[in-house]
Order: sequence, then C-alpha cells, then structure tokens
Amino acid sequence: MRLRTKRCLLAIAAGWTLAGVCALAQAVPDVSAPPQGPSLPPIQVNVRLVNVFVTVTDTNGAPVPGLEKTDFALTEDGHPQKIAFFERDTEMPLSIVLAVDTSGSVHKDLGIETAAAHHFVHALLRPTDQLDLMDFNSDVREVVPFTNNLHRIDSGLENLSTGPATALYDAVYLASQSLATHRGRKVLVLISDGGNTVKGTGYPEALEQALRGEVMVYSIIDLPILADAGRDTAGEHAMITLSEETGGKYYYANGGDLETIFRKVSEDLRTQYLIGYYPARRVADGQFRSIQVTLTRPPAEASPYVVRNRTGYYAAAQ
Repeated sequence: MRLRTKRCLLAIAAGWTLAGVCALAQAVPDVSAPPQGPSLPPIQVNVRLVNVFVTVTDTNGAPVPGLEKTDFALTEDGHPQKIAFFERDTEMPLSIVLAVDTSGSVHKDLGIETAAAHHFVHALLRPTDQLDLMDFNSDVREVVPFTNNLHRIDSGLENLSTGPATALYDAVYLASQSLATHRGRKVLVLISDGGNTVKGTGYPEALEQALRGEVMVYSIIDLPILADAGRDTAGEHAMITLSEETGGKYYYANGGDLETIFRKVSEDLRTQYLIGYYPARRVADGQFRSIQVTLTRPPAEASPYVVRNRTGYYAAAQ
C-alpha cells in the first residue's frame, strides 16, 4: 500500500513538472525562429450602432408621416453615413421622466398642470412604456419611480411637494442620469418657468448629461403674465436650447392651454422615425460627434419641412 501511494505521488509530481515545462516553453520565445518585425498594437473595432430618433413636421407644427428611408440623408461630423436601419412610426418602448417645477414662481398653475398631466399619462402610456414622476423646488424628489401603473402615477401627481427655490438644472441632470440606463426612447418632459435659483449643477453639465443619456427634452415653459418684469427670459432660452440640442421640442404655456400642449407632445412621440447607422469613423475616444439629418427631396409646399433630431453623441471611450 505504501509503495502504491508513493508511485501515485511521484506520478502527480511528474505531471506537475511536465506542465510547468510546457508553460515555460510557451512563455520563452524561440530564439532560433526568424525575426517577425516590430509588434503591432491590437486592432480595436467599435461596431456600436448609433440610433437617431427623428421628427419631421410641417410649417404648422404637425408631424409628417409616411416618409421612407430614401427620403433621409445623414452625416456625422460632416461625413456622409450609410443608413443601416430605418423604422417608421417607431414602436420602441418609451421611458419618460415627467419633471414638474413646484417652486413658488409656478405654484399658481400647479393644479392645472397636474390635471393636464393626468390626461397625458393616460393617453400616452402603453404596457411597454414606463414613467418616472419627479418634482423639483429647492430640491429634486422622485415621487414615483419608473412604472406603468396608472394608479400609482395618479396618486403621485396628487402628492407633489412645494418649496421656495428652483433646482431646474439639478432636475435635468438627475432625470437624464436616471434615463441613461434605460433602452428604447428616453424622454424628459420638463415643466417650469425656466428660472434656476439653486446653486449646484449648471446648464452645461445638464445639457451634456442629457446628450450622454440620449434623452429627448420636451420643455413646457410655464409663463407668468407676459408683461411681468420678473420673467426669466434667460431661463426660457436655456429650456429652448435643451430641447433643440436633444431633438425634443419646446412649448410656451399659459395655464389653460396645457391640455393642447400635452396632446401635441403625445402626437410627436407617436410619429417619430428611427434611423440607425454604424459610424464610418469608428473612433471611441469619448469626444462629441455631431449628427445632421436632412431630407433628400423637398416637399411640394413652398416652405420646407422642419427636421428635428439630437445634435450629436459622445463616442464612448473604450
């Protein structure tokens, strides 16, 4: 028995030695082999499909349906790109953050806003869609996390908090950060008068986060009395630019027309085109890439259609 055990141990040791010699032989280069020239860096290929959601409207702001793949042309940083994927009236799921300004400056319209939001949510959400409800004043608060449970959303809309200040850019940043982890279409519906009165996130950071998260911002600018000397025109311009840069849209609201505005947002989201392409310049350096989508043929009308899409994306660094 002892002899048999000793032989087994020797066999195991021999196996380990042989394995080690093989590993060493693989690790040590064969000096007798002819030289192979200088070593080249490994080739990295980024085949990431870039999705661009496009909305086309006429001179009256009404969505233009029925366009085909051949009706569109797309460039990245000025270089033409081949459209690899096209979908009309895309049915991709919607992830929406509805962010409501509940600061003192817009408190007068809060009841009208919540009533219109109830109808908007019920008309738009499908079983495949999800909505997150936020309110913001001095702070940003997630009232209802992502869900398609209409009862929970309705209850959340009736329990919004209020406060004196307005953390507008914090709300845009946090909403975009939350949406970034979702697939499909990502939309931020932002209701505010545009005044940011809280120190924290600035406009550039908020816009960058929205672009990085591929978020479309629909701004509903809640106006005070038009002649009000306290109207924040700079804040309004910031909301407009957020929408234009991300492929969304902006609307001016004055209380009672919110129902119409929410209906237009819903129509806009239901008639979007989806264009996908693989960048010809596959460089993943974290830099911003500009995107331009145009129509290949003009409409029959004298005035051209309006094409909206995000202005670009950040090429994720590898």
